[in-house]
Amino acid sequence: MKKKLVLGATVAAVLTAGTFGAVSASASAPAAAPAAVVKADAKNKNTFDSTHLTIEAATKAAQATLDAAKKENQRVSVAIVDRNGNTILTMRGDGAGPQSYEAAEKKAFTAVSWNAPTSELAKRLTNAPTLKDIPGTLFLGGGAPVTAKGAPIAGIGVAGAPSGDLDEKFARAGVASLAK
Repeated sequence: MKKKLVLGATVAAVLTAGTFGAVSASASAPAAAPAAVVKADAKNKNTFDSTHLTIEAATKAAQATLDAAKKENQRVSVAIVDRNGNTILTMRGDGAGPQSYEAAEKKAFTAVSWNAPTSELAKRLTNAPTLKDIPGTLFLGGGAPVTAKGAPIAGIGVAGAPSGDLDEKFARAGVASLAK
């Protein structure tokens, strides 16, 4: 009888505490304030228009890049990134080395970041050797920027040929295909 009484008292205490906690939690929550209405004007001085490649254009440029490499019996990978350095498309050509995929992405990122071919940027390392320490970059020939109205909108990176000059030649073929 004593065990039942203790057990019953314990259950009653737990239920009371739970009920009290739930009531006090809901009672202490303040009422939600009415939401403020903010109107945004998209034509104000806080915004700007930006140009981006479509997936169709990126695919066209990547295929032109791979075709240019194939004409010279080179096995490469190509990557195309947007203005923010986000990968739009990466294609690993038949027989391209496993390292070429990542190198192509880094070259594309580097080209769009500085709006310059990576072969030119590699020359800058003589005066600024710490540039190569910036994460995600690769200062080797093979990257070319894509521009619209003088501003970079994408980068094409190529890797896998025996020289950065060849990689960059193929990247430029991809850029040129977008002008057609």
